Amino acid sequence: MNVETVTLYRPTGSKELELVKASNYTKWPPRLAGQPIFYPVTNEQYAKEIATKWNTRDSGIGYVTKFKVKKSFIDRFDIQQVGASYHTEWWIPADLLEELNANIVGKIEVIGRYEISP
Repeated sequence: MNVETVTLYRPTGSKELELVKASNYTKWPPRLAGQPIFYPVTNEQYAKEIATKWNTRDSGIGYVTKFKVKKSFIDRFDIQQVGASYHTEWWIPADLLEELNANIVGKIEVIGRYEISP
């Protein structure tokens, strides 16, 4: 059976990545208080920009991850443009995160690691 998927990207910090590792790279951890939305992005360029400008500032290191989700799930959400033409992301309510996790196909991959140089 061939399942149609969509590739999503997620900039992440080291704390969130540790929780992803603990799941054997199979799911995203629950959102923290004050995080009502999980927002994977549509492209690697935007994910890298967030990882280098925000995650590295907050913790000295940032990562870019890539994962596939069943198209039937992600198609329920509109793509939001939040800046430049490539600043596009999905807004998935935190209470649907377990459903998102159940629709991940394969593993969450780390495809970029960025550090602030001393």
